Amino acid sequence: MQWDDLRIVLAIARAGSLAGAARGLGVNHSTVFRRLNTFEETLGVRLFERLQSGYALTVAGEEMRASAELMEREIDRLDRRITGQDLRLHGSLVVTTTDTLATSILGPHIGAFKQAYPDIELELMLDNQNVSLSKRQADVAVRPTLTPPETLVGRKICDIAFAPYQAKTMTTSPLQDLALMPWVTVDDSLAHLASDKWFRRTLPHVLVTMRSNSLQGVMVAAEAEVGAAILPCFLGDQSSKLNRVGDPIPDGGSALWVLTHEDLRHTARVRAFLDFMAEALRGDIALLEGRAEGLV
Repeated sequence: MQWDDLRIVLAIARAGSLAGAARGLGVNHSTVFRRLNTFEETLGVRLFERLQSGYALTVAGEEMRASAELMEREIDRLDRRITGQDLRLHGSLVVTTTDTLATSILGPHIGAFKQAYPDIELELMLDNQNVSLSKRQADVAVRPTLTPPETLVGRKICDIAFAPYQAKTMTTSPLQDLALMPWVTVDDSLAHLASDKWFRRTLPHVLVTMRSNSLQGVMVAAEAEVGAAILPCFLGDQSSKLNRVGDPIPDGGSALWVLTHEDLRHTARVRAFLDFMAEALRGDIALLEGRAEGLV
């Protein structure tokens, strides 16, 4: 057996289809189809039932998937440990963060890091869902979270405050009744946010005029007078079109972390980024915690 054949099996099992497996592996549909058929012929056993709804594992396929997942975890672990011994201040470094942090906070810091370490090739991955550092989808995460995964190590920079905002052209008084406002909020993909849980719990019957899968999208809609919004203060306070219409919400905030996998923490370029970014972000703590004044 070749590891590449087992990867095909894992990809089909996880996607439930040849097309999904092909997208995940970055190859075309016919390649996955051909390699699966060849692998099954070589083994003399069928690994998948071909159904109208997709590909379903047989008993033999289930056993192979379990073993292949063990191998995958060991290969990922070996990859991290080998990379963790790299003491060079050059090479590739994949950093994942959210769109809001990238556009509102991190831009100048990333530019300064590149000036300080020009031989490190940065790749910035924007994703509002958690990207797996264990599978080496990224090397470092700059991410808001209240509960970092146990397999990751890093530093908590500060808390992140959230507050209600409304377009300045719509604000009639600083503390108008929140329940009477139309609202823009996040969709179910961001329902894990403490701010959204607070919103659903505190204002369950308000008029929601729009939802978005991005806090950046929520802010744009609030600026366009679509409705009020709960936003991180580092977004709302920097907008020239918004006013806060209440204090930071209790139990609705988050925390900013700079994280890496424990096997990568001694890699020189990872360590350089962690140290640099932790120091750079200290200058943004007042903004992140909703205490900055005179921004707009």
